[in-house]
Amino acid sequence: MHYFCSGKKFVLQVVFFQMKKSLIALAFGTLGLGIAEFTMMGILPYVAADLNISIPVAGHFISAYALGVCAGAPMLILARKRPLKHILLALMALMLVGNLGAAVAPDYWSLLAARFISGLPHGAYFGVASIVAGKLADEGRSSEAVSIMIAGMTVANLFGVPLGTSLSHMLSWRVTFLLVGCWGLIVLYYIWRWVPVVEGLKDTGFKGQFRFLKTPAPWLILGATALGNGGVFCWYSYITPLLTNVSGFSSESVTALMVLAGFGMVVGNLVSGRLSDKYTPGKVGMVVQGMICIVLLMLFFLSPNPWCSAILMALCTAGLFAVSSPEQVLIIRVAPGGEMLGGACVQMAFNLGNAIGAYVGGLALSGGYRYPALAGVPFALTGFILFAIFYKKFQSKY
Repeated sequence: MHYFCSGKKFVLQVVFFQMKKSLIALAFGTLGLGIAEFTMMGILPYVAADLNISIPVAGHFISAYALGVCAGAPMLILARKRPLKHILLALMALMLVGNLGAAVAPDYWSLLAARFISGLPHGAYFGVASIVAGKLADEGRSSEAVSIMIAGMTVANLFGVPLGTSLSHMLSWRVTFLLVGCWGLIVLYYIWRWVPVVEGLKDTGFKGQFRFLKTPAPWLILGATALGNGGVFCWYSYITPLLTNVSGFSSESVTALMVLAGFGMVVGNLVSGRLSDKYTPGKVGMVVQGMICIVLLMLFFLSPNPWCSAILMALCTAGLFAVSSPEQVLIIRVAPGGEMLGGACVQMAFNLGNAIGAYVGGLALSGGYRYPALAGVPFALTGFILFAIFYKKFQSKY
């Protein structure tokens, strides 16, 4: 055990010292966005009870955030001539406003609007931050740099989401969104202080931003992203009632289980970043997406067993973010002239999948809390097929 802990500590130290301060600042942004997006899954019952609505109706707050992501990403076209650093600062300011609005929302409709506003900067931030991370990366380590930027979101699930769940249990779910808003101020400072002014992208004009969409490669990636993540979110959107009502865990243990889910995300993200540089992003994404299909199917059958449910949950959340870095890297490579829009589009696809997944998972709840996982299998399988087509036909070109 001593050697295991020492080895683990050494790995964490190596990862930390390899991070440039600029990448840490970018990761701070994804940390705030990650808490804002994923914390709703853990606090869904508290929000539903406080606003006097059902859990499936409360699932609309997940979809509202996701739809905000889809609406916000195209805003980058209007800002394409602005310095990348200034765009990042503006997006973080919008995140701050949206989450403070959620913290004080008095009813269903106002919270729905606040969640939509909170989602607006999400995809755009990832699009810009991915390009900045790639420009700051050492040669041959662009995938790892992007995975470090995305790591903030996985840390959000490791610590931020369990903290939000715990605060909702002890105090109020509103405190979680208040903290995210305050974190936005910190992110603004560190982006201003640590992120350098990097060379902007060549302006290809309004139409040039969309030219990459004329080829099939980006559509395969976007389709795999939307459907693959939609499959996971059929199940993950309703993870808390599944763990308590099917797997038999107490409500007090949900916080610890969310830590386990977050740990899976951290490991999956960092490992896939390294593997994508060593092999190819397409190969890593295809293999991981295939694994997700199998895990979702196993969750349907084995979730009544608490140990199996917990282990499979960690594997599925690891897969969720192990496929994220390859998708983010690939979309930028296949979007010449529209890299910023492409990077945002993959987050649009991710969150469109989340919205569809949360909706379909809510419909599947009529059969019981196990059925959202089964409903997610066809989505995940289709995502795997699209990834396999991309790998076979296009990976060698990128």
